[in-house]
Amino acid sequence: MHTSIALGASAAVCLAALAVAQPASAQDCPVEAADAYEMTDVQVTALYACMEAAMADAYAQGDNPVADSYRDWTVTGVRPGPDPTHGDRLLLTFANEIAADTYLQFAEEGVEMLVGGILAKESIAINDGQGRVGPLFIMEKLGLDAAPETGGWSYTAVQPDGQMMNVPQSFCHDCHMNFEGRDGMAYPAAELRVAR
Repeated sequence: MHTSIALGASAAVCLAALAVAQPASAQDCPVEAADAYEMTDVQVTALYACMEAAMADAYAQGDNPVADSYRDWTVTGVRPGPDPTHGDRLLLTFANEIAADTYLQFAEEGVEMLVGGILAKESIAINDGQGRVGPLFIMEKLGLDAAPETGGWSYTAVQPDGQMMNVPQSFCHDCHMNFEGRDGMAYPAAELRVAR
């Protein structure tokens, strides 16, 4: 099922840039669907099983501490799901100990993430019949004093070679403002959320 949201002009620029971001690492994980939205639950689960170890290894090649530890955090979805705000890649979000309780409520209004909460989103691109490792997208709540222009959030991304992606903060924040009532956090599709 293709889930769409209304995005502003700045979000459209964000999507275009994500689509041409650093080339993804190829895996020996074939995909029989044309894109992430056409994949069945079984196909997505099989693709993720094929790629998950390679993704963790790819991100950990650099020196980002989140890339080294996020796999020990709370997984928030039952499987990856396609996301139009991240270049139509399959995403699976992990929440650190500080973020997990707030995030897993999946509340629509009145949400405020605690300072120190971190979300890490693995991503898989579907290109030329193959699953490819996309960036690891990271959101960290620093607080308004530390990041007043981005609602207290810091946005970073780790490329498939472990190196940091150079992305201006407004690039991500302008997209995440579509989820203002949730403190800028997007959630997995309702049918993909873990049960509490």
